[in-house]
Amino acid sequence: MPLYNRRPELPPQPAPAPLGLAELLSQVRLALQRQLAESYWVVGEVSDLTVPRFAGAHCYLTLTEQIIDGRGMPIKAQARATLWSQRYQQLAPAFERATGQPLRAGLKLLLRVQVRFHEQYGLSLDVVAIDPSYTVGELALLRLATLRKLEEKGLLVRQQALSLSLAPQRLAVISSPTAAGFQDFVQQLREAPYDFALTLFPATMQGDEAPASIRAALEGVRERRGQFDAVVLIRGGGSRTDLLAFDEYGLAAAVGAFPLPVLTGIGHERDEAVVDLTAHRALKTPTAVAAFLVDRLARLEAAIFGLGEQVVAAARRQLSQRHARLDQLAGRTQHAAQGQLDAAHDRLRARARQATQAPREQLRQLGQGLERFRHQLPRAARRALAREQRGLRQRGRVLLRRFARHHQRRRETLLRRRYQLQLALERTLHRHELQLAVLGTRLPGAKTSL
Repeated sequence: MPLYNRRPELPPQPAPAPLGLAELLSQVRLALQRQLAESYWVVGEVSDLTVPRFAGAHCYLTLTEQIIDGRGMPIKAQARATLWSQRYQQLAPAFERATGQPLRAGLKLLLRVQVRFHEQYGLSLDVVAIDPSYTVGELALLRLATLRKLEEKGLLVRQQALSLSLAPQRLAVISSPTAAGFQDFVQQLREAPYDFALTLFPATMQGDEAPASIRAALEGVRERRGQFDAVVLIRGGGSRTDLLAFDEYGLAAAVGAFPLPVLTGIGHERDEAVVDLTAHRALKTPTAVAAFLVDRLARLEAAIFGLGEQVVAAARRQLSQRHARLDQLAGRTQHAAQGQLDAAHDRLRARARQATQAPREQLRQLGQGLERFRHQLPRAARRALAREQRGLRQRGRVLLRRFARHHQRRRETLLRRRYQLQLALERTLHRHELQLAVLGTRLPGAKTSL
């Protein structure tokens, strides 16, 4: 007998039957349905977006997220998402009203999605809700980071250090040639009584291409900067979405570092673009820029005319005083000549009394000499008076020229002082506005609103 009982040999198990691909994917779909919740809030960046081209069409998105795995390697997560037609008609307008911009590629969104798996189309996400407050906060943080970066490089105040010409008439205009704002700007300057030399540097003023196009126009102006007094950056009115290009850091930095004063009239009434903060002076609309330029020339003209009237009045006072002095000197000269004539008559009568016994010929000669002297004395007095008048007129002209030069220097000094005071006041106001804006963003209420 054997020392131990041997186990019976089991018959080999048959291999499981292979699954069809459809059955496997169906099991995956069922497993996902059992294991996943009905919906999730997901944060992702829109890398691609296809908007509906006709009523009833759907919106398709590609969501991505860049992460770092445990080994420090970058991983890019990606998923397809669908915003069905009915939900798109509800969510897209609400998102644009809340954020000021439409759904587009490049935005970071907070979405509520449902995970879907289809045997034919694979894994996808159905978007059921969008939280616009998350995107608003992201845009605000991006704007604040841009402002801090500009401030660190000194680009928020560099334009303010430039001196705008007292009469800026040679203007480099950056705008779209077909924009209504540009046409209004040109028309208002044509109606002004002053002559402006405008050179248009065309550029795209909205959309993703706008920042690069405007920077290219600025480079064109830089190459010819000796021909212009200032740069005017204008566009017509638009929504907050149309003005996003003017918050781009590269464009704002290019404006802040430009060697000529830049005047902006971007056409917004409430929002202030980052480009406005780096420009030399920001005005609301293109027509406001034109009105500012015309008003600047009008003020300069009024100041010059006022100073000219003061110069004329002062010159008239000087001339009046000189004429009075000449009349006084003429009176004194005539009185002195009359005194000399009277003295001569007295001496003549004394000599006549003493010479009653002299020969008649001597008396005749003396009489002739006296007659000549009597005729020569008024002529000499008139010549002396004429010389004095010429000398006084010459001195009056010299004094008038010296006064004109002195008044011109005084007027230029006053204009420079007034401009420096205005510039210092604008810098102070602008600095306080920036401080208020920064404090506003740091207040607890501001953080909550973001």
